[in-house]
Amino acid sequence: MTSPKPAAAPELIATDLDGTLLRSDRTLSERTLRVLSGAGEAGMEVVFVTARPPRFVEALAAEYGLTGTAVCSNGALVYDVDTATVQRSRFLPSETARKVADALSTTVGDIGFAVETGRHLVFAPGFGHLLPEDVAAERPVASVDGLWEWRTPLVKLLAWSATVDADTMLAAAEEAAGGTAQFTHSGGSGLLEVSAPGVTKADTLAQLCRERSIAPRDVIAFGDMPNDMTVLEWAGVGYAMGNAHPAVLQAVPRHTASNEEDGVAAVLEEFLTLG
Repeated sequence: MTSPKPAAAPELIATDLDGTLLRSDRTLSERTLRVLSGAGEAGMEVVFVTARPPRFVEALAAEYGLTGTAVCSNGALVYDVDTATVQRSRFLPSETARKVADALSTTVGDIGFAVETGRHLVFAPGFGHLLPEDVAAERPVASVDGLWEWRTPLVKLLAWSATVDADTMLAAAEEAAGGTAQFTHSGGSGLLEVSAPGVTKADTLAQLCRERSIAPRDVIAFGDMPNDMTVLEWAGVGYAMGNAHPAVLQAVPRHTASNEEDGVAAVLEEFLTLG
């Protein structure tokens, strides 16, 4: 069930993708597509706010005809879906990424590393979080040192462990290298995501909203994982998905149905019907 909806329709809808707008098989339902189209026709802007790189959003847009703006890579990139171009970038210095990797190797132990550039996933031996949809973008290197020598700027550092869960890795990273970089995770098994200091989904979304003269109170947001928390707390109205991480469900008072039950659409339909 969804919580009671706010009285006024939002100007901007900020939604995560995996585990939120997308079903578990990474598809968009006809119901969700219909609601997104209706929201656009009603004057509500939809911004996709995701940990995913632009190439994933590009493929999704090509399959489903999505348009608009996407905040990608946990806020490091702003991607224009219509023109398939990155409009803004906030990179992670290679030296910072190396220092974090060294700290995590010492504290966590058996851990593998990769770096995300937005177009490519560059990975060293020991990194096992490789996704079928990323095969064309994968670039292996012979050692961890090869990650810091990659020829294009880094968007994120990814740290993966087969034996340590993401919440434990997050706590270890904050303890070992807090303040050095921005740490979060999006539910990937044993996967920690590291961005430049201060880079969050909410920070980038807030900048976009200021440029559009949209106040936080006029934003409604949806998410399911710890990396969505900054957005859910910043927006005037934030909804945790029914399938959300326990920490998200506890921290966010408004809940909607799960991603499998089209929880985002369930909330937005009320605006389209009653607004």
